Amino acid sequence: MKIGIIGIGYIGGTLARKLASAGHEVSVANSKGADAVRLFADEIGATATDTKGAISGADAVILSIPLLAIENLPKDLFKDLPANVPVIDTSNYYPGLRDPQIADLDAGEVESVWVSRQIGRPIIKAFNNILAYSLAELGQPEGTPGRLAVAVAGDDDDAKKIAMAIVNEVGFDPVDGGPLAESWRQQPLTPGYCCDFDAPTMRKALDAAVEGEAHTRWPVFKSKMATLGPDATHEDRVAMNRSFAPLQ
Repeated sequence: MKIGIIGIGYIGGTLARKLASAGHEVSVANSKGADAVRLFADEIGATATDTKGAISGADAVILSIPLLAIENLPKDLFKDLPANVPVIDTSNYYPGLRDPQIADLDAGEVESVWVSRQIGRPIIKAFNNILAYSLAELGQPEGTPGRLAVAVAGDDDDAKKIAMAIVNEVGFDPVDGGPLAESWRQQPLTPGYCCDFDAPTMRKALDAAVEGEAHTRWPVFKSKMATLGPDATHEDRVAMNRSFAPLQ
């Protein structure tokens, strides 16, 4: 497949590396133009381009940039992308930490629905509920017992299948998160968020989520993040995430 990836941070960069290694024709971009991503592209065997170039002719697009950057994308960026090409969004809202306050999200709008409105087309939500270390280091071949899972939400079944195939190819079991309006179940501080669960446990975690509860956990999250410290291990971070909404 020809896959365009906008954003080469921890998640987007890891996906670009894995998908290029798997033989896909990967183009990478960020808001600063092709020269800003050329060294990375050359390193992994991808094509350096700008945001329009990443989209042009793509069979799938992965959008892996912060919400403020999504809000600032050209409003017509996706206008020529065929409707059957999935746009996979990996973003999360971290109010008062990485992100400025966004009134619509603070009022309860589902994050991925907000993203869809910003770019003017439907999206698939995936790769937002897995830690960067897990994505880079803990993938396993299909059928491996205990293989970690990634939730995938969206309204278009064909687009969702493509996203699920990508999840599987990079080493994880895809779990259907339902329609886009239900993707709040995989947002930060829900039971299935970045907890290194296998597929059956992820299914249970998504089902256990209670709408509106995650928003109330932000003060505790910020406090725990402050005490976790820069030397925290991956296991420390997973344990912290599991503590917010433990499964019964």
